[in-house]
Amino acid sequence: MKNTGIVLLGLFSVIYLLNPTAGFFELIPDNIPIIGNLDEAAAVALLVMCLRYFGYELPDIFNPKK
Repeated sequence: MKNTGIVLLGLFSVIYLLNPTAGFFELIPDNIPIIGNLDEAAAVALLVMCLRYFGYELPDIFNPKK
């Protein structure tokens, strides 16, 4: 049950990041100075946390094991 929720959060963050600016939904409009991109930053952080939960670390993805 917990894994399903984490997968859904990860999928939500991917969909939110793939959503172009001024797309179907936007939590904080990007044209607001300084805080306009905080929602995208939060979506990236959420995606990284979901990947880390399942054992995928970004440095491990980009640097193959020798």
